[in-house]
Amino acid sequence: MARSIDQQIAEAQAKLNRLKSRQKAADTRRKIIVGAVVTTEALKDPKIARWMAGTLRKNITREVDQKEIAGLLVELDAKAGTA
Repeated sequence: MARSIDQQIAEAQAKLNRLKSRQKAADTRRKIIVGAVVTTEALKDPKIARWMAGTLRKNITREVDQKEIAGLLVELDAKAGTA
């Protein structure tokens, strides 16, 4: 049975939406992995800790996000202070 043009368009849009969803999930996973690696290294190296703390303070402007990273900033500041 032949599909109508509208059905073909709907199927193509559904496929596009699935692909976009997979792309977003892959991007989020990549950010989590990179963030974990950088955070781990920053907690080992005072120079990276200083850079990361400064970068986070500069770029995280939403109050709810600032509260979320407050503990990490304390750890980074402590590590940076050991240099």
